[in-house]
Amino acid sequence: MASEHEQHILKSIDAEQQRLEGELLDMGEMAVAQLEAALDVIDRRDDRAAARIIANDEAIDALEDEISHDVMKLATGGPLARDLRIILTALRTASDIERVGDYAANLAKRSMALNKTPPLPLTHVTGLTSLGRLAARQMRDVLRAYRDNDIELAQQVRDNDAELDLRYTSLFRELLTYMMEDPRNITPCTHLLFMAKNLERIGDHATNIAENIWFRVQGQNPLPPRIKRDDSNTVG
Repeated sequence: MASEHEQHILKSIDAEQQRLEGELLDMGEMAVAQLEAALDVIDRRDDRAAARIIANDEAIDALEDEISHDVMKLATGGPLARDLRIILTALRTASDIERVGDYAANLAKRSMALNKTPPLPLTHVTGLTSLGRLAARQMRDVLRAYRDNDIELAQQVRDNDAELDLRYTSLFRELLTYMMEDPRNITPCTHLLFMAKNLERIGDHATNIAENIWFRVQGQNPLPPRIKRDDSNTVG
C-alpha cells in the first residue's frame, strides 16, 4: 500500500496531467478557431480580419511553450510507463496543433494576396472552403477523442483522412485545368493550390494526433495500415 508521501506525489502528478490536458485542448480549440476564421476571410475577402488571424498565431505558439514547460515538470516527477506515454503524446500533440495554427495563418496570408487578384469562379472558392471545413471537423473530432481517450473516434478520424485526400486531389485537378485554360488564372489558382495543400496537411496532423491517442491508450499495439488517397503528384 502506498505511503502518504507516495499518494501525495501521485495526486500531484495526476493534477499536472489534468492541467496539461486542459492546456492542450485550449490550444487545439484556438487552432481550429483560427482555421475556421481563415476560411471565413477567404469567402469575405477581408484583409483586416486576415491580419488579425496572422497576429493571433503568436498566442498558439506561446501555449506550445507553456505545454513544453509543463511536460518537463511531469517528466522530472518520476512518472510510470503510462505517464511517460501521456507526456510523449502531449509533446507530439502540441507540435501538431502548433502546425495547424501555422497553416491557418498561412491561409490568412494567402487570402490577402488572393484579394489583390480578380475574384475567381465561386465553385473554386467553395471547393476550397468545403475542404477546409472537413479539415476543421477532423480537428474537432480528434480533440474530442483526445479529451475522452476515445480510440474508436481516433480511428475514425484516421480513416476519414482518405476522404479529405480525395477532395484535395479533385480540387487540385480542377484548378490545374482552369490554369491551363487561361494564363491569367495562374496567379490566383496558384494561391488556391497552396491553400488547399495547407488544408490537406492539417488533415495529416489530425491523423498524427489520432495515432498518438492510440499510442497513449494502447502502447505499442500496432495500428492497421492507413490508406492515403492523395494522388495529386501523379496528375499528368
